[in-house]
Amino acid sequence: MTTGQKIPTQAPLRSLDQRMEALRRANAVRVERARLKRELKAGDVSAREVLTRPPEYLMTAKVFDVLLSLPKFGRVKATRCLNQCRISQSKTVGGLTERQRSELLALLDR
Repeated sequence: MTTGQKIPTQAPLRSLDQRMEALRRANAVRVERARLKRELKAGDVSAREVLTRPPEYLMTAKVFDVLLSLPKFGRVKATRCLNQCRISQSKTVGGLTERQRSELLALLDR
Protein backbone atom coordinates (compact mmCIF):
# COMPACT_ATOMS: atom_id res chain seq x y z
CA MET A 1 0.00 0.00 0.00
CA THR A 2 1.30 3.44 -0.86
CA THR A 3 1.38 6.23 1.66
CA GLY A 4 -1.24 8.94 1.38
CA GLN A 5 -3.96 6.59 0.21
CA LYS A 6 -7.06 6.53 2.32
CA ILE A 7 -8.93 3.35 3.01
CA PRO A 8 -12.66 3.94 2.81
CA THR A 9 -14.33 3.29 6.13
CA GLN A 10 -17.96 2.47 6.54
CA ALA A 11 -20.21 3.08 9.50
CA PRO A 12 -21.31 -0.10 11.22
CA LEU A 13 -24.55 -1.48 9.90
CA ARG A 14 -27.59 -0.85 12.03
CA SER A 15 -30.37 -3.31 12.42
CA LEU A 16 -33.87 -2.32 11.41
CA ASP A 17 -34.89 -2.31 15.08
CA GLN A 18 -32.07 0.09 15.96
CA ARG A 19 -33.00 2.45 13.12
CA MET A 20 -36.69 2.37 14.04
CA GLU A 21 -35.88 3.07 17.71
CA ALA A 22 -33.67 6.00 16.72
CA LEU A 23 -36.46 7.33 14.51
CA ARG A 24 -38.99 7.01 17.36
CA ARG A 25 -36.68 8.91 19.73
CA ALA A 26 -36.04 11.65 17.15
CA ASN A 27 -39.76 12.06 16.49
CA ALA A 28 -40.49 12.25 20.21
CA VAL A 29 -37.85 14.98 20.61
CA ARG A 30 -39.31 16.95 17.68
CA VAL A 31 -42.83 16.72 19.13
CA GLU A 32 -41.66 17.86 22.59
CA ARG A 33 -39.65 20.77 21.15
CA ALA A 34 -42.61 21.90 19.03
CA ARG A 35 -44.88 21.79 22.10
CA LEU A 36 -42.35 23.78 24.15
CA LYS A 37 -41.96 26.39 21.39
CA ARG A 38 -45.75 26.86 21.27
CA GLU A 39 -45.83 27.26 25.06
CA LEU A 40 -42.99 29.79 24.94
CA LYS A 41 -44.71 31.77 22.17
CA ALA A 42 -47.98 31.79 24.14
CA GLY A 43 -46.20 32.85 27.35
CA ASP A 44 -47.30 29.70 29.22
CA VAL A 45 -43.67 28.86 29.99
CA SER A 46 -40.90 31.37 30.75
CA ALA A 47 -37.58 31.39 28.96
CA ARG A 48 -35.92 31.64 32.37
CA GLU A 49 -37.40 28.28 33.43
CA VAL A 50 -36.36 26.61 30.19
CA LEU A 51 -32.80 27.97 30.17
CA THR A 52 -32.19 27.47 33.89
CA ARG A 53 -33.27 23.83 33.99
CA PRO A 54 -33.59 22.67 30.38
CA PRO A 55 -35.38 19.37 29.81
CA GLU A 56 -33.30 16.58 28.27
CA TYR A 57 -34.94 16.91 24.85
CA LEU A 58 -33.85 20.56 24.66
CA MET A 59 -30.16 20.03 25.42
CA THR A 60 -29.23 19.62 21.74
CA ALA A 61 -31.48 22.43 20.49
CA LYS A 62 -29.90 25.68 19.30
CA VAL A 63 -30.23 28.64 21.69
CA PHE A 64 -31.04 30.77 18.62
CA ASP A 65 -34.10 28.60 17.87
CA VAL A 66 -35.29 28.89 21.47
CA LEU A 67 -34.99 32.69 21.30
CA LEU A 68 -36.95 32.76 18.04
CA SER A 69 -39.78 31.00 19.87
CA LEU A 70 -40.14 33.87 22.34
CA PRO A 71 -42.80 36.52 21.83
CA LYS A 72 -41.49 39.68 20.13
CA PHE A 73 -38.26 37.94 19.06
CA GLY A 74 -37.28 37.78 15.43
CA ARG A 75 -34.03 36.89 13.71
CA VAL A 76 -32.48 40.34 14.21
CA LYS A 77 -33.32 40.63 17.91
CA ALA A 78 -32.23 37.03 18.60
CA THR A 79 -28.93 37.60 16.77
CA ARG A 80 -28.33 40.86 18.62
CA CYS A 81 -29.05 39.17 21.94
CA LEU A 82 -26.62 36.33 21.23
CA ASN A 83 -23.91 38.73 20.04
CA GLN A 84 -24.29 40.85 23.15
CA CYS A 85 -23.82 37.75 25.32
CA ARG A 86 -20.95 36.49 23.11
CA ILE A 87 -22.81 33.30 22.19
CA SER A 88 -22.45 31.67 18.80
CA GLN A 89 -25.65 31.13 16.79
CA SER A 90 -24.76 27.45 16.57
CA LYS A 91 -24.47 27.03 20.37
CA THR A 92 -26.80 24.44 21.88
CA VAL A 93 -28.72 24.89 25.13
CA GLY A 94 -26.73 22.08 26.74
CA GLY A 95 -23.45 23.62 25.57
CA LEU A 96 -23.95 26.98 27.28
CA THR A 97 -21.32 27.87 29.86
CA GLU A 98 -22.44 29.27 33.20
CA ARG A 99 -21.28 32.74 32.13
CA GLN A 100 -23.22 32.57 28.87
CA ARG A 101 -26.32 31.22 30.60
CA SER A 102 -26.27 33.91 33.33
CA GLU A 103 -25.65 36.75 30.81
CA LEU A 104 -28.46 35.52 28.60
CA LEU A 105 -30.86 35.24 31.53
CA ALA A 106 -29.93 38.73 32.72
CA LEU A 107 -30.53 40.12 29.25
CA LEU A 108 -33.90 38.37 28.94
CA ASP A 109 -34.99 39.68 32.36
CA ARG A 110 -34.64 43.30 31.19
